[in-house]
Amino acid sequence: MTTISPPHDRRAALEARHPRWIPRTTAQQLDAATEEFGDRPLLLADDRSHSYAEVREWTLRLAAGLLALGVRAGDHVAVDMANFPEAVALKYAVARIGAVSVSVNFLLRHEELRYVLNQSDTVVLITMDAFRGIDYLDALDRIAPDWERHAGGTELPCLRHVFVRGTGGPPSRGRTLEELVGLGQSVSDEEVFERTAAADPFAPSDLLYTSGTTGVAKGALLQHDAVLRTAYASAYTRAFQDGRRILFALPIYHVFGYVEAMVPVLFVGGAICPQPVFDADRMLHDIGRHHIDELICVPAMTSVVLATARAGQHDLSSLTTMFSSGAAHAPGIWSEMLEVLGVEELFTAYGQTETTASTLCTRPGDPIERLVSTNGCPKPAGVAGDPGLGGLLAVYRAVDPATGTEVPAGEVGELLVRGPAVTSGYYDKPDETAAAFDADGWLRTGDLGRFDEHGYLTLTGRRKDTYRCGGELVVPGEVEAVLEEHPGVRAAYVVGIPHERMGEAGCAWIVAEESGWPSPEELVAYCAERLAKFKVPAVVLFTQASDVPVTVTGRVQKFRLAERATAELGLAPVGTPA
Repeated sequence: MTTISPPHDRRAALEARHPRWIPRTTAQQLDAATEEFGDRPLLLADDRSHSYAEVREWTLRLAAGLLALGVRAGDHVAVDMANFPEAVALKYAVARIGAVSVSVNFLLRHEELRYVLNQSDTVVLITMDAFRGIDYLDALDRIAPDWERHAGGTELPCLRHVFVRGTGGPPSRGRTLEELVGLGQSVSDEEVFERTAAADPFAPSDLLYTSGTTGVAKGALLQHDAVLRTAYASAYTRAFQDGRRILFALPIYHVFGYVEAMVPVLFVGGAICPQPVFDADRMLHDIGRHHIDELICVPAMTSVVLATARAGQHDLSSLTTMFSSGAAHAPGIWSEMLEVLGVEELFTAYGQTETTASTLCTRPGDPIERLVSTNGCPKPAGVAGDPGLGGLLAVYRAVDPATGTEVPAGEVGELLVRGPAVTSGYYDKPDETAAAFDADGWLRTGDLGRFDEHGYLTLTGRRKDTYRCGGELVVPGEVEAVLEEHPGVRAAYVVGIPHERMGEAGCAWIVAEESGWPSPEELVAYCAERLAKFKVPAVVLFTQASDVPVTVTGRVQKFRLAERATAELGLAPVGTPA
Protein backbone atom coordinates (compact mmCIF):
# COMPACT_ATOMS: atom_id res chain seq x y z
CA MET A 1 0.00 0.00 0.00
CA THR A 2 1.41 3.39 -1.05
CA THR A 3 1.81 6.03 1.65
CA ILE A 4 2.21 9.69 0.76
CA SER A 5 4.11 12.33 2.68
CA PRO A 6 2.32 14.86 4.92
CA PRO A 7 0.34 17.60 3.13
CA HIS A 8 2.64 20.32 4.45
CA ASP A 9 5.67 18.71 2.82
CA ARG A 10 3.88 18.25 -0.49
CA ARG A 11 2.75 21.88 -0.54
CA ALA A 12 6.24 23.05 0.31
CA ALA A 13 7.61 21.10 -2.66
CA LEU A 14 4.94 22.65 -4.90
CA GLU A 15 5.85 26.14 -3.68
CA ALA A 16 9.55 25.48 -4.26
CA ARG A 17 8.83 24.41 -7.83
CA HIS A 18 6.60 27.47 -8.46
CA PRO A 19 8.02 30.32 -6.33
CA ARG A 20 6.08 33.04 -8.19
CA TRP A 21 3.03 33.18 -10.38
CA ILE A 22 3.63 33.59 -14.11
CA PRO A 23 0.50 34.40 -16.15
CA ARG A 24 0.31 32.02 -19.11
CA THR A 25 -2.13 30.46 -21.50
CA THR A 26 -2.89 26.77 -21.00
CA ALA A 27 -0.74 25.93 -24.05
CA GLN A 28 2.13 28.05 -22.72
CA GLN A 29 1.85 26.13 -19.44
CA LEU A 30 2.00 22.84 -21.35
CA ASP A 31 5.18 24.03 -23.05
CA ALA A 32 6.73 25.07 -19.73
CA ALA A 33 5.86 21.68 -18.22
CA THR A 34 7.27 19.89 -21.25
CA GLU A 35 10.62 21.66 -20.80
CA GLU A 36 10.80 20.16 -17.30
CA PHE A 37 9.00 16.83 -17.73
CA GLY A 38 9.35 16.05 -21.44
CA ASP A 39 9.96 12.31 -21.12
CA ARG A 40 7.32 11.70 -18.44
CA PRO A 41 3.90 10.32 -19.40
CA LEU A 42 1.15 12.91 -19.51
CA LEU A 43 -1.71 10.99 -21.13
CA LEU A 44 -2.38 7.37 -20.17
CA ALA A 45 -4.57 5.76 -22.83
CA ASP A 46 -5.79 2.26 -23.68
CA ASP A 47 -3.27 1.46 -26.37
CA ARG A 48 -0.29 3.56 -25.25
CA SER A 49 0.98 6.36 -23.06
CA HIS A 50 1.80 9.77 -24.51
CA SER A 51 4.68 11.74 -23.01
CA TYR A 52 4.67 15.49 -22.44
CA ALA A 53 6.90 15.92 -25.48
CA GLU A 54 4.62 13.77 -27.63
CA VAL A 55 1.48 15.65 -26.56
CA ARG A 56 3.19 18.98 -27.28
CA GLU A 57 4.18 17.76 -30.77
CA TRP A 58 0.63 16.54 -31.37
CA THR A 59 -0.80 19.92 -30.40
CA LEU A 60 1.66 21.63 -32.76
CA ARG A 61 0.47 19.55 -35.71
CA LEU A 62 -3.22 20.14 -34.93
CA ALA A 63 -2.64 23.85 -34.35
CA ALA A 64 -0.83 24.12 -37.69
CA GLY A 65 -3.86 22.60 -39.37
CA LEU A 66 -6.15 25.13 -37.73
CA LEU A 67 -3.85 27.96 -38.82
CA ALA A 68 -3.93 26.66 -42.38
CA LEU A 69 -7.73 26.92 -42.26
CA GLY A 70 -7.40 30.58 -41.33
CA VAL A 71 -8.45 30.25 -37.68
CA ARG A 72 -7.48 33.44 -35.88
CA ALA A 73 -7.01 34.44 -32.27
CA GLY A 74 -10.42 34.77 -30.64
CA ASP A 75 -12.20 32.47 -33.11
CA HIS A 76 -14.35 29.73 -31.62
CA VAL A 77 -13.46 26.09 -32.26
CA ALA A 78 -15.97 23.49 -31.01
CA VAL A 79 -14.97 19.97 -29.97
CA ASP A 80 -17.85 17.50 -29.59
CA MET A 81 -15.94 14.48 -28.35
CA ALA A 82 -15.71 12.04 -25.47
CA ASN A 83 -12.56 11.68 -23.36
CA PHE A 84 -10.41 10.33 -26.16
CA PRO A 85 -6.74 11.37 -26.32
CA GLU A 86 -7.57 13.63 -29.27
CA ALA A 87 -9.91 15.68 -27.09
CA VAL A 88 -7.04 16.47 -24.72
CA ALA A 89 -4.66 17.34 -27.56
CA LEU A 90 -7.29 19.56 -29.20
CA LYS A 91 -7.83 21.53 -25.99
CA TYR A 92 -4.21 22.61 -26.00
CA ALA A 93 -4.02 22.96 -29.80
CA VAL A 94 -6.88 25.46 -29.85
CA ALA A 95 -5.27 27.41 -27.00
CA ARG A 96 -1.93 27.33 -28.81
CA ILE A 97 -3.17 29.70 -31.54
CA GLY A 98 -5.16 31.95 -29.22
CA ALA A 99 -8.54 30.57 -30.30
CA VAL A 100 -11.37 29.80 -27.87
CA SER A 101 -12.33 26.20 -27.11
CA VAL A 102 -16.07 25.50 -27.20
CA SER A 103 -16.41 22.21 -25.33
CA VAL A 104 -19.67 20.57 -26.36
CA ASN A 105 -21.61 18.12 -24.20
CA PHE A 106 -21.43 15.03 -26.40
CA LEU A 107 -24.82 13.83 -25.13
CA LEU A 108 -26.62 16.69 -26.88
CA ARG A 109 -29.04 15.78 -29.63
CA HIS A 110 -29.30 17.65 -32.89
CA GLU A 111 -31.56 20.53 -31.80
CA GLU A 112 -29.48 21.12 -28.68
CA LEU A 113 -26.28 20.92 -30.72
CA ARG A 114 -27.72 23.37 -33.26
CA TYR A 115 -28.33 25.84 -30.45
CA VAL A 116 -24.76 25.58 -29.07
CA LEU A 117 -23.06 25.82 -32.47
CA ASN A 118 -25.22 28.75 -33.50
CA GLN A 119 -25.11 30.64 -30.21
CA SER A 120 -21.33 30.21 -29.87
CA ASP A 121 -20.52 31.41 -33.42
CA THR A 122 -18.34 28.34 -33.92
CA VAL A 123 -16.10 28.48 -37.03
CA VAL A 124 -14.65 24.92 -36.86
CA LEU A 125 -16.36 21.81 -35.47
CA ILE A 126 -14.46 18.63 -34.62
CA THR A 127 -16.83 15.80 -33.76
CA MET A 128 -17.16 12.01 -33.57
CA ASP A 129 -19.02 9.80 -36.02
CA ALA A 130 -20.83 7.70 -33.39
CA PHE A 131 -20.69 7.13 -29.65
CA ARG A 132 -22.96 5.52 -27.05
CA GLY A 133 -25.76 4.99 -29.55
CA ILE A 134 -25.71 8.55 -30.90
CA ASP A 135 -25.10 9.10 -34.62
CA TYR A 136 -23.34 12.46 -34.77
CA LEU A 137 -23.24 12.53 -38.56
CA ASP A 138 -27.00 12.05 -38.67
CA ALA A 139 -27.29 15.00 -36.27
CA LEU A 140 -25.23 17.11 -38.66
CA ASP A 141 -27.44 15.98 -41.55
CA ARG A 142 -30.45 17.30 -39.65
CA ILE A 143 -28.78 20.56 -38.70
CA ALA A 144 -26.98 21.39 -41.96
CA PRO A 145 -27.87 18.84 -44.68
CA ASP A 146 -24.93 19.71 -46.96
CA TRP A 147 -22.31 19.88 -44.20
CA GLU A 148 -19.81 17.61 -45.98
CA ARG A 149 -19.38 20.21 -48.75
CA HIS A 150 -20.45 23.47 -47.17
CA ALA A 151 -20.09 22.93 -43.39
CA GLY A 152 -22.77 25.04 -41.70
CA GLY A 153 -24.18 26.48 -44.91
CA THR A 154 -27.02 28.94 -44.46
CA GLU A 155 -28.19 27.19 -41.28
CA LEU A 156 -24.95 27.88 -39.36
CA PRO A 157 -23.31 30.68 -41.32
CA CYS A 158 -20.28 31.00 -39.02
CA LEU A 159 -19.35 27.30 -39.30
CA ARG A 160 -16.75 26.98 -42.08
CA HIS A 161 -15.17 23.55 -41.48
CA VAL A 162 -16.13 20.17 -39.99
CA PHE A 163 -13.77 17.30 -39.12
CA VAL A 164 -14.71 13.84 -37.85
CA ARG A 165 -12.97 11.37 -35.54
CA GLY A 166 -13.99 7.79 -36.16
CA THR A 167 -14.71 5.81 -33.01
CA GLY A 168 -14.57 2.36 -34.63
CA GLY A 169 -12.14 2.99 -37.46
CA PRO A 170 -12.05 5.73 -40.12
CA PRO A 171 -15.33 7.67 -40.35
CA SER A 172 -17.57 6.83 -43.26
CA ARG A 173 -18.05 10.49 -44.13
CA GLY A 174 -16.40 13.83 -43.55
CA ARG A 175 -12.80 15.03 -43.34
CA THR A 176 -10.68 13.26 -40.75
CA LEU A 177 -8.33 14.61 -38.09
CA GLU A 178 -5.48 13.22 -40.17
CA GLU A 179 -6.61 15.54 -42.96
CA LEU A 180 -6.58 18.45 -40.52
CA VAL A 181 -2.97 17.62 -39.63
CA GLY A 182 -2.14 17.27 -43.32
CA LEU A 183 -3.44 20.76 -44.05
CA GLY A 184 -0.86 22.16 -41.65
CA GLN A 185 2.20 20.69 -43.36
CA SER A 186 2.96 24.04 -44.99
CA VAL A 187 2.89 25.82 -41.62
CA SER A 188 6.22 25.83 -39.77
CA ASP A 189 6.72 25.11 -36.08
CA GLU A 190 8.16 28.63 -35.75
CA GLU A 191 4.91 30.16 -37.01
CA VAL A 192 2.87 28.08 -34.56
CA PHE A 193 5.16 28.94 -31.64
CA GLU A 194 4.94 32.63 -32.56
CA ARG A 195 1.18 32.43 -32.29
CA THR A 196 1.51 30.55 -28.99
CA ALA A 197 3.84 33.19 -27.56
CA ALA A 198 1.55 36.01 -28.74
CA ALA A 199 -1.58 34.54 -27.13
CA ASP A 200 -2.94 36.60 -24.23
CA PRO A 201 -3.18 34.83 -20.84
CA PHE A 202 -6.05 37.13 -19.89
CA ALA A 203 -8.07 36.49 -23.03
CA PRO A 204 -10.94 33.96 -23.14
CA SER A 205 -9.73 30.37 -23.28
CA ASP A 206 -12.99 28.44 -23.02
CA LEU A 207 -16.67 28.76 -23.69
CA LEU A 208 -18.32 26.19 -21.42
CA TYR A 209 -22.07 25.76 -21.42
CA THR A 210 -23.72 25.51 -18.03
CA SER A 211 -25.01 22.09 -17.11
CA GLY A 212 -28.59 23.27 -17.12
CA THR A 213 -30.28 22.49 -13.78
CA THR A 214 -32.68 25.39 -14.27
CA GLY A 215 -33.30 25.75 -18.00
CA VAL A 216 -31.58 26.95 -21.19
CA ALA A 217 -27.80 26.57 -21.18
CA LYS A 218 -25.57 29.66 -21.27
CA GLY A 219 -21.96 29.80 -22.41
CA ALA A 220 -19.74 30.93 -19.55
CA LEU A 221 -16.53 32.61 -20.67
CA LEU A 222 -13.37 31.48 -18.86
CA GLN A 223 -9.89 32.93 -19.29
CA HIS A 224 -6.53 31.17 -19.45
CA ASP A 225 -5.07 32.75 -16.33
CA ALA A 226 -8.16 31.95 -14.27
CA VAL A 227 -8.13 28.33 -15.47
CA LEU A 228 -4.47 27.93 -14.54
CA ARG A 229 -4.79 29.71 -11.19
CA THR A 230 -7.79 27.56 -10.28
CA ALA A 231 -6.01 24.41 -11.41
CA TYR A 232 -2.94 25.32 -9.36
CA ALA A 233 -5.19 26.00 -6.35
CA SER A 234 -6.64 22.52 -6.79
CA ALA A 235 -3.16 21.01 -6.81
CA TYR A 236 -2.22 23.11 -3.77
CA THR A 237 -5.38 22.40 -1.77
CA ARG A 238 -5.23 18.66 -2.43
CA ALA A 239 -1.44 18.79 -1.92
CA PHE A 240 -0.29 17.07 -5.10
CA GLN A 241 2.94 15.16 -4.81
CA ASP A 242 5.45 15.03 -7.67
CA GLY A 243 4.06 13.02 -10.58
CA ARG A 244 0.49 12.60 -9.31
CA ARG A 245 -1.61 10.38 -11.58
CA ILE A 246 -5.36 10.97 -11.80
CA LEU A 247 -8.04 8.72 -13.28
CA PHE A 248 -11.50 10.06 -14.12
CA ALA A 249 -14.50 9.46 -16.37
CA LEU A 250 -15.84 13.00 -15.96
CA PRO A 251 -15.96 14.65 -19.40
CA ILE A 252 -13.46 17.41 -20.05
CA TYR A 253 -16.22 19.58 -21.49
CA HIS A 254 -17.04 20.19 -17.81
CA VAL A 255 -14.80 22.11 -15.40
CA PHE A 256 -14.65 19.13 -13.03
CA GLY A 257 -12.83 16.93 -15.52
CA TYR A 258 -10.99 19.84 -17.18
CA VAL A 259 -9.76 22.09 -14.37
CA GLU A 260 -9.70 19.64 -11.45
CA ALA A 261 -8.02 16.76 -13.31
CA MET A 262 -6.63 17.52 -16.77
CA VAL A 263 -4.82 20.82 -16.14
CA PRO A 264 -3.44 20.68 -12.56
CA VAL A 265 -1.14 17.72 -13.23
CA LEU A 266 0.98 20.08 -15.37
CA PHE A 267 2.28 21.75 -12.21
CA VAL A 268 3.79 18.54 -10.82
CA GLY A 269 4.68 16.57 -13.93
CA GLY A 270 1.75 14.25 -13.34
CA ALA A 271 -0.43 12.26 -15.71
CA ILE A 272 -4.11 11.79 -16.46
CA CYS A 273 -6.04 8.67 -17.41
CA PRO A 274 -9.33 9.98 -18.88
CA GLN A 275 -12.00 7.34 -19.50
CA PRO A 276 -14.41 7.84 -22.44
CA VAL A 277 -17.12 5.77 -20.72
CA PHE A 278 -17.79 5.20 -17.03
CA ASP A 279 -17.06 1.54 -16.40
CA ALA A 280 -16.32 0.83 -12.75
CA ASP A 281 -14.56 -2.48 -13.37
CA ARG A 282 -12.34 -0.96 -16.04
CA MET A 283 -11.54 2.02 -13.82
CA LEU A 284 -10.51 -0.24 -10.95
CA HIS A 285 -8.41 -2.34 -13.33
CA ASP A 286 -6.69 0.77 -14.71
CA ILE A 287 -5.80 1.96 -11.22
CA GLY A 288 -3.43 -0.97 -10.92
CA ARG A 289 -2.37 -0.94 -14.55
CA HIS A 290 -1.34 2.73 -14.53
CA HIS A 291 -0.38 3.08 -10.83
CA ILE A 292 -3.05 5.72 -10.26
CA ASP A 293 -2.82 7.95 -7.17
CA GLU A 294 -6.20 9.71 -7.25
CA LEU A 295 -9.65 8.69 -8.43
CA ILE A 296 -12.21 11.43 -9.20
CA CYS A 297 -15.94 10.66 -9.38
CA VAL A 298 -19.37 12.12 -8.84
CA PRO A 299 -21.40 10.33 -6.12
CA ALA A 300 -23.44 8.27 -8.57
CA MET A 301 -20.16 6.85 -9.90
CA THR A 302 -18.64 6.46 -6.45
CA SER A 303 -21.38 4.16 -5.21
CA VAL A 304 -20.96 1.87 -8.24
CA VAL A 305 -17.17 1.87 -7.87
CA LEU A 306 -17.50 0.81 -4.25
CA ALA A 307 -19.94 -2.00 -5.05
CA THR A 308 -17.68 -3.23 -7.84
CA ALA A 309 -14.58 -3.05 -5.66
CA ARG A 310 -16.30 -5.11 -2.97
CA ALA A 311 -17.32 -7.76 -5.48
CA GLY A 312 -13.98 -8.23 -7.24
CA GLN A 313 -10.23 -8.43 -6.85
CA HIS A 314 -8.34 -5.33 -7.99
CA ASP A 315 -4.88 -3.96 -7.33
CA LEU A 316 -5.57 -0.65 -5.58
CA SER A 317 -2.22 -0.47 -3.78
CA SER A 318 -1.18 2.76 -5.54
CA LEU A 319 -4.45 4.61 -4.77
CA THR A 320 -4.08 7.18 -1.99
CA THR A 321 -6.80 9.73 -2.72
CA MET A 322 -10.53 9.78 -3.52
CA PHE A 323 -12.21 12.99 -4.70
CA SER A 324 -16.00 12.64 -4.90
CA SER A 325 -18.15 15.70 -5.49
CA GLY A 326 -20.92 17.25 -7.59
CA ALA A 327 -24.02 16.18 -5.63
CA ALA A 328 -25.12 14.99 -2.19
CA HIS A 329 -23.60 11.80 -0.73
CA ALA A 330 -25.19 9.16 1.42
CA PRO A 331 -23.68 9.71 4.91
CA GLY A 332 -22.07 6.28 5.24
CA ILE A 333 -20.33 6.38 1.89
CA TRP A 334 -17.25 8.25 3.15
CA SER A 335 -16.32 5.60 5.68
CA GLU A 336 -16.91 3.00 2.99
CA MET A 337 -14.40 4.74 0.70
CA LEU A 338 -11.73 4.44 3.38
CA GLU A 339 -12.58 0.82 4.09
CA VAL A 340 -13.06 -0.51 0.55
CA LEU A 341 -10.57 1.56 -1.44
CA GLY A 342 -7.94 1.86 1.26
CA VAL A 343 -7.27 5.53 0.49
CA GLU A 344 -5.61 7.94 2.91
CA GLU A 345 -7.26 11.19 1.87
CA LEU A 346 -10.82 12.09 0.89
CA PHE A 347 -12.08 15.28 -0.70
CA THR A 348 -15.35 16.90 -1.66
CA ALA A 349 -15.82 20.40 -2.99
CA TYR A 350 -18.14 23.13 -4.23
CA GLY A 351 -17.96 25.27 -7.35
CA GLN A 352 -19.62 26.09 -10.64
CA THR A 353 -18.76 26.53 -14.28
CA GLU A 354 -18.97 30.26 -13.59
CA THR A 355 -16.25 30.00 -10.91
CA THR A 356 -13.90 28.06 -13.25
CA ALA A 357 -14.15 24.94 -11.01
CA SER A 358 -14.29 24.37 -7.27
CA THR A 359 -13.67 27.34 -5.01
CA LEU A 360 -14.31 25.53 -1.74
CA CYS A 361 -12.90 22.15 -0.80
CA THR A 362 -12.32 20.01 2.24
CA ARG A 363 -8.73 19.85 3.49
CA PRO A 364 -6.39 16.86 3.75
CA GLY A 365 -7.06 15.15 7.05
CA ASP A 366 -10.50 16.67 7.63
CA PRO A 367 -12.63 14.38 9.82
CA ILE A 368 -15.39 12.32 8.24
CA GLU A 369 -17.97 14.60 9.87
CA ARG A 370 -16.80 17.50 7.69
CA LEU A 371 -17.16 15.42 4.53
CA VAL A 372 -20.62 14.20 5.58
CA SER A 373 -22.04 17.58 6.50
CA THR A 374 -20.18 20.21 4.42
CA ASN A 375 -18.82 21.00 0.98
CA GLY A 376 -15.52 22.35 2.28
CA CYS A 377 -14.06 25.76 3.02
CA PRO A 378 -12.31 28.35 0.78
CA LYS A 379 -9.44 26.81 -1.18
CA PRO A 380 -5.98 28.20 -0.44
CA ALA A 381 -4.28 29.03 -3.73
CA GLY A 382 -0.70 29.58 -2.62
CA VAL A 383 1.31 31.61 -5.13
CA ALA A 384 -1.70 31.72 -7.49
CA GLY A 385 -3.94 33.43 -4.93
CA ASP A 386 -5.04 37.05 -4.82
CA PRO A 387 -3.27 38.88 -1.96
CA GLY A 388 -6.21 41.26 -1.76
CA LEU A 389 -8.47 38.28 -0.99
CA GLY A 390 -6.19 36.73 1.60
CA GLY A 391 -4.56 34.38 -0.92
CA LEU A 392 -7.87 33.05 -2.26
CA LEU A 393 -9.31 33.11 -5.77
CA ALA A 394 -12.93 33.55 -4.70
CA VAL A 395 -14.70 34.87 -1.61
CA TYR A 396 -18.32 34.33 -0.64
CA ARG A 397 -21.19 36.04 1.12
CA ALA A 398 -24.43 34.41 2.23
CA VAL A 399 -27.27 36.93 1.95
CA ASP A 400 -30.98 37.08 2.60
CA PRO A 401 -32.56 36.49 -0.85
CA ALA A 402 -35.24 39.11 -0.20
CA THR A 403 -33.16 41.94 1.30
CA GLY A 404 -29.63 41.22 0.09
CA THR A 405 -28.24 41.70 3.61
CA GLU A 406 -25.56 39.31 4.81
CA VAL A 407 -26.74 36.61 7.19
CA PRO A 408 -24.70 35.47 10.20
CA ALA A 409 -22.79 32.19 10.36
CA GLY A 410 -25.11 29.22 10.73
CA GLU A 411 -28.03 30.81 8.87
CA VAL A 412 -29.12 29.91 5.34
CA GLY A 413 -28.63 32.52 2.65
CA GLU A 414 -28.12 32.85 -1.07
CA LEU A 415 -24.44 32.50 -1.99
CA LEU A 416 -22.72 35.39 -3.76
CA VAL A 417 -19.12 35.15 -5.00
CA ARG A 418 -16.44 37.40 -6.45
CA GLY A 419 -12.77 37.07 -7.30
CA PRO A 420 -10.38 36.35 -10.19
CA ALA A 421 -11.79 32.84 -10.66
CA VAL A 422 -15.26 34.18 -11.51
CA THR A 423 -16.40 34.42 -15.13
CA SER A 424 -16.76 37.80 -16.79
CA GLY A 425 -20.16 36.70 -18.05
CA TYR A 426 -22.03 34.70 -20.67
CA TYR A 427 -21.14 34.85 -24.34
CA ASP A 428 -23.43 37.12 -26.35
CA LYS A 429 -26.01 37.24 -23.55
CA PRO A 430 -25.78 40.75 -22.07
CA ASP A 431 -29.12 40.58 -20.28
CA GLU A 432 -28.33 37.26 -18.60
CA THR A 433 -24.86 38.53 -17.68
CA ALA A 434 -26.27 41.69 -16.13
CA ALA A 435 -28.85 39.69 -14.19
CA ALA A 436 -26.17 37.32 -12.86
CA PHE A 437 -24.27 40.04 -10.99
CA ASP A 438 -25.46 42.41 -8.29
CA ALA A 439 -24.71 46.14 -8.25
CA ASP A 440 -21.39 45.57 -6.46
CA GLY A 441 -20.13 42.95 -8.91
CA TRP A 442 -20.90 39.83 -6.88
CA LEU A 443 -22.05 36.84 -8.91
CA ARG A 444 -25.35 35.38 -7.78
CA THR A 445 -24.72 31.63 -7.68
CA GLY A 446 -28.38 30.71 -7.24
CA ASP A 447 -27.35 28.27 -4.49
CA LEU A 448 -28.55 28.40 -0.90
CA GLY A 449 -26.32 27.41 1.98
CA ARG A 450 -24.87 28.27 5.36
CA PHE A 451 -21.30 28.78 6.53
CA ASP A 452 -20.19 27.61 9.96
CA GLU A 453 -17.80 29.54 12.20
CA HIS A 454 -14.82 27.89 10.48
CA GLY A 455 -15.92 28.88 6.96
CA TYR A 456 -17.17 25.44 5.93
CA LEU A 457 -20.21 25.50 3.65
CA THR A 458 -23.29 23.30 3.84
CA LEU A 459 -25.46 23.53 0.73
CA THR A 460 -29.21 23.46 1.34
CA GLY A 461 -30.66 23.89 -2.17
CA ARG A 462 -31.10 26.14 -5.17
CA ARG A 463 -32.85 29.49 -4.93
CA LYS A 464 -34.79 28.67 -8.09
CA ASP A 465 -35.82 25.38 -6.49
CA THR A 466 -37.59 27.25 -3.70
CA TYR A 467 -41.27 28.01 -3.95
CA ARG A 468 -43.89 29.95 -1.97
CA CYS A 469 -46.83 28.10 -0.50
CA GLY A 470 -49.46 30.56 0.64
CA GLY A 471 -46.81 33.27 0.66
CA GLU A 472 -44.38 31.25 2.82
CA LEU A 473 -40.97 30.38 1.35
CA VAL A 474 -40.20 26.65 1.24
CA VAL A 475 -36.64 25.36 0.82
CA PRO A 476 -37.03 21.85 -0.69
CA GLY A 477 -33.84 20.55 0.90
CA GLU A 478 -35.40 20.82 4.34
CA VAL A 479 -38.41 18.74 3.30
CA GLU A 480 -36.22 16.23 1.45
CA ALA A 481 -34.09 15.69 4.55
CA VAL A 482 -37.20 14.78 6.56
CA LEU A 483 -38.55 12.44 3.91
CA GLU A 484 -35.21 10.64 3.60
CA GLU A 485 -35.33 9.82 7.31
CA HIS A 486 -38.33 7.58 6.56
CA PRO A 487 -37.18 3.95 6.34
CA GLY A 488 -39.08 3.37 3.10
CA VAL A 489 -37.47 6.29 1.25
CA ARG A 490 -34.16 5.95 -0.55
CA ALA A 491 -34.22 9.44 -2.07
CA ALA A 492 -36.63 12.38 -2.19
CA TYR A 493 -36.83 15.34 -4.58
CA VAL A 494 -39.28 18.11 -3.76
CA VAL A 495 -40.45 20.68 -6.32
CA GLY A 496 -43.06 23.39 -6.41
CA ILE A 497 -46.16 22.82 -8.55
CA PRO A 498 -49.17 25.05 -9.29
CA HIS A 499 -51.91 25.07 -6.66
CA GLU A 500 -55.26 26.82 -7.17
CA ARG A 501 -55.59 28.10 -3.61
CA MET A 502 -51.99 28.36 -2.32
CA GLY A 503 -50.34 29.56 -5.53
CA GLU A 504 -47.76 26.80 -5.27
CA ALA A 505 -47.49 23.63 -3.23
CA GLY A 506 -44.94 20.89 -2.78
CA CYS A 507 -44.71 17.75 -4.88
CA ALA A 508 -42.37 15.05 -3.55
CA TRP A 509 -40.85 12.63 -6.04
CA ILE A 510 -39.86 9.50 -4.12
CA VAL A 511 -37.39 6.74 -4.93
CA ALA A 512 -38.57 4.00 -2.59
CA GLU A 513 -36.49 1.37 -0.84
CA GLU A 514 -36.97 -2.10 -2.31
CA SER A 515 -37.71 -3.46 1.15
CA GLY A 516 -40.79 -1.32 1.59
CA TRP A 517 -43.05 0.94 -0.46
CA PRO A 518 -44.72 3.58 1.74
CA SER A 519 -48.04 5.01 0.64
CA PRO A 520 -48.37 8.70 -0.29
CA GLU A 521 -50.68 9.20 2.68
CA GLU A 522 -48.12 7.70 5.02
CA LEU A 523 -45.39 10.06 3.79
CA VAL A 524 -47.64 13.13 3.98
CA ALA A 525 -48.54 12.21 7.57
CA TYR A 526 -44.86 11.61 8.35
CA CYS A 527 -44.01 15.13 7.16
CA ALA A 528 -47.00 16.68 8.94
CA GLU A 529 -45.64 15.44 12.27
CA ARG A 530 -42.26 17.07 11.66
CA LEU A 531 -42.79 20.14 9.51
CA ALA A 532 -44.86 23.31 9.45
CA LYS A 533 -48.06 22.86 7.49
CA PHE A 534 -46.96 25.00 4.53
CA LYS A 535 -43.87 22.76 4.07
CA VAL A 536 -45.80 19.48 3.90
CA PRO A 537 -46.01 18.18 0.30
CA ALA A 538 -49.49 18.27 -1.19
CA VAL A 539 -48.63 15.49 -3.65
CA VAL A 540 -46.38 12.44 -3.49
CA LEU A 541 -45.31 10.70 -6.70
CA PHE A 542 -42.96 7.75 -7.18
CA THR A 543 -40.16 7.27 -9.67
CA GLN A 544 -37.28 4.93 -10.41
CA ALA A 545 -33.81 6.25 -9.65
CA SER A 546 -32.86 5.75 -13.31
CA ASP A 547 -35.68 8.08 -14.37
CA VAL A 548 -34.54 11.03 -12.26
CA PRO A 549 -33.16 13.63 -14.73
CA VAL A 550 -29.61 14.69 -13.86
CA THR A 551 -26.79 16.71 -15.38
CA VAL A 552 -23.46 15.12 -16.25
CA THR A 553 -22.17 15.95 -12.77
CA GLY A 554 -25.09 14.18 -11.13
CA ARG A 555 -27.11 17.25 -10.16
CA VAL A 556 -30.84 16.66 -10.28
CA GLN A 557 -32.67 18.85 -12.78
CA LYS A 558 -35.53 19.98 -10.59
CA PHE A 559 -37.17 22.00 -13.34
CA ARG A 560 -37.67 18.81 -15.35
CA LEU A 561 -39.24 17.07 -12.36
CA ALA A 562 -41.58 20.04 -11.93
CA GLU A 563 -42.51 19.89 -15.63
CA ARG A 564 -43.10 16.14 -15.37
CA ALA A 565 -45.31 16.52 -12.28
CA THR A 566 -47.31 19.33 -13.86
CA ALA A 567 -47.90 17.23 -16.98
CA GLU A 568 -48.76 14.01 -15.11
CA LEU A 569 -51.19 15.82 -12.82
CA GLY A 570 -52.76 17.80 -15.65
CA LEU A 571 -52.01 21.16 -14.03
CA ALA A 572 -51.67 24.54 -15.69
CA PRO A 573 -48.44 26.45 -14.90
CA VAL A 574 -48.66 29.14 -12.23
CA GLY A 575 -50.16 32.32 -13.67
CA THR A 576 -51.82 30.61 -16.63
CA PRO A 577 -55.47 31.65 -17.11
CA ALA A 578 -58.00 28.92 -16.54
